[in-house]
Amino acid sequence: MIRVIGKAGKIAALAGALMLASCSKSPEPEAQARKEFNIGWTIYAGWMPWPYAQQAGIVKKWADKYGIKINVVQVNDYVESINQYTAGKFDGVTVTNMDALTIPAAGGKDTSAIIVGDYSNGNDGILLKGANTLGDIKGRQVYLVELSVSHYLLARGLEKAGLKPTDIKTINTSDADIVGAFGSPDARAAVAWNPQLSVMKGQAGAKEVFNSSQIPGEILDLMVVDTATLKANPNLGKALAGIWYETVALMQRQDAQGKEARAAMAKLAGTTPESFDSQLSTTYLYTDPKAAVAATSSPALIKTMTLVRDFSFNQGLFKGASSADAVGMAFPGAKTLGDPARVTLRFDESFMKMAADGKL
Repeated sequence: MIRVIGKAGKIAALAGALMLASCSKSPEPEAQARKEFNIGWTIYAGWMPWPYAQQAGIVKKWADKYGIKINVVQVNDYVESINQYTAGKFDGVTVTNMDALTIPAAGGKDTSAIIVGDYSNGNDGILLKGANTLGDIKGRQVYLVELSVSHYLLARGLEKAGLKPTDIKTINTSDADIVGAFGSPDARAAVAWNPQLSVMKGQAGAKEVFNSSQIPGEILDLMVVDTATLKANPNLGKALAGIWYETVALMQRQDAQGKEARAAMAKLAGTTPESFDSQLSTTYLYTDPKAAVAATSSPALIKTMTLVRDFSFNQGLFKGASSADAVGMAFPGAKTLGDPARVTLRFDESFMKMAADGKL
C-alpha cells in the first residue's frame, strides 16, 4: 500500500507554473449545475473506504439519494491524480493537506476540503542506523522523497531536536527505491512512510527515532472538491459525506461484516488483511463526524497550516510568490490565514456537520 506523496520537481514546476499563470489569467466561467461527477483516488490506508464504497454499492446509494452519479476513479500515481484534479479532469480528489496547498491552491485553483478523513499517527517515520536518538542524525545524509510529507516530518523532527536543516544533507530518493537505498551499508538515515517504513524497520541496526505520532494532526488526509463545482452542486458534498461516514462506520465494526469490509479494502489495495489492519493502527481515522468537525474548527488546524505553508514557502513550492501569505486559506468561523483576497484553500466543515447532526 503506497501513498506517493510528492515528486519534488513535478510538484514545484506545476505549482510554480500555475501560480504565475493565475496572476494574469481571466476568471474561469462560473460552474454549472450537473448530474455526473468524477472523484480521483490513490492507494493509501486512509483512502481505501472510497473504492470499497463504490464496490459495495454505497456510492450509488448516496448518489441516487441526491439524484446524481459519482464515478470513483483510481489513479496509479498520486501526484498525477492531483495534477488531473488541478487541470479539471476530476471534480474532487484524495490528497494531503500539504499537497492540497502546494499544488491546486498555490496554482490558483479554488479548492474546498470537505472531509478531514484522518491523520498519520505513526505511518511516517525517521530511521537511523547505529543510533538511539534523533539528535544523532546530525552530519548524516538522509534518504527521502524531497519536498514531500517525509521532508516536512524531517523538518519538524529537526526543530524538536534543536537542529537546523543545514545540520544534515538530504538525498532525494523515490518511494520505489527507498527500501533498497536504505539497505546499503553506507545509508545511515532515512525518512519513509508505510508500507516501506515497516520493511525498513526490519533492516539490521535500524531504529525509528521520530514518527508522525509525535506531531499529531499535522499530516492530514483529505477529500477536496473544486469550490465552484461544490457551490453549484451542494448535493455532491452531501453525497460524499454520506458515503464516507457510512463506510468508515462499517469498517470499524468488529463483527463479520466489518472484518469482511476491511479484507475487501486490503484486496483493493493489493495487500493482506493483516498488513492493512497494521497500517490502520497507525492511521487516526475520524470515524465520528463530530470529532472531524471539532478538529476542523480547532485553532490547532490554523497552527498546523501555518507550519505547513511556511515550510512549503521556504522550500520554494510557492513559485512566483513574495511571501508565505500569497496563498490564502479559509477556516470555519470566518477565520483566514494569508491573503484574504486570494483564498484558494478552504476548510469547509459544513458537510461533516450535516453528518454529525443527522441531516444528510
